[in-house]
Amino acid sequence: MPFSAPLRGEIWTAGVVVALDQLAKATVRSSLELHESVEVIPHFFSLTRVHNYGAAFGLMNAVDFPMKTALLSVVAAIALAALAWYGATLPDHQRFARAGLALVIGGAAGNLIDRLGAGYVVDFVDLYWSGWHFWAFNVADAAITVGVSLMILDMLEIGRRRVSGTV
Repeated sequence: MPFSAPLRGEIWTAGVVVALDQLAKATVRSSLELHESVEVIPHFFSLTRVHNYGAAFGLMNAVDFPMKTALLSVVAAIALAALAWYGATLPDHQRFARAGLALVIGGAAGNLIDRLGAGYVVDFVDLYWSGWHFWAFNVADAAITVGVSLMILDMLEIGRRRVSGTV
């Protein structure tokens, strides 16, 4: 069964996110040693290579248990499949939700590729200011964050056009 035009666009969006994420991570792997840091904007932004063996925001990073990588990978794969199924059911008029879900799926797939291939996710965007330090993240994480934001905007019905004849 051929994909509709909007669905093709979302598949492309997810694919571009995966490609950009994997390209950025390959560049970081070839340019920086683990924990090596290059300051880009003084006192605000560095590129720092770290490995996340846990879940989002480094949750469970320091926790070690048998089959941790396999368990996190299976959970991520199931969530990815559920998101793809849900995305295929969204009506065309929910543009923000569809675009957001494409970004989330692309980001989740990018991080899953790392986890399956290396057992960890490469993070490298390091933001900090005046004693405050954000978790290191990557292109996939940024896409997921923007995607969830778009989905929230959709739930708030921001950006939806009113269809004539409906209340």
